Amino acid sequence: MVRYSRRNSRNSQPAEAATTLHFIAKDPETNGDHCPTIWFDDEAGEFVIQGWKADAALQAKCLDAGPIPENESVVRLPVRMAEALKEVLDAAARAAAVR
Repeated sequence: MVRYSRRNSRNSQPAEAATTLHFIAKDPETNGDHCPTIWFDDEAGEFVIQGWKADAALQAKCLDAGPIPENESVVRLPVRMAEALKEVLDAAARAAAVR
C-alpha cells in the first residue's frame, strides 16, 4: 500500500491538517493517467473515488433515488475494478477494528 498525503477538502471545509490517503488501485486497463482510482482515508473513515463523470442521462436516472447535492457527484467505475473495491472495503474493516 502506498501512502499519499493531501489537504482535506471534504465538505468544502478548509483542512487544518494533512489527511493520509491509502492508494488502493487504478483501473488496470488504462495507461495509468486520467483513469478511475480508489483510495481509503483511514483518518476520516471515507472512501475516495475518482471515476468517469456521469452523463446527463445517467444523472437523470440517479435522481429517481433523490436529489444530488451541489457538493456531490455521480461517477462511474468499470466492473473490472471490483477487486479494488473489495480491497478498499477490507481497508475500511481494518480501520474500524482499530477504532
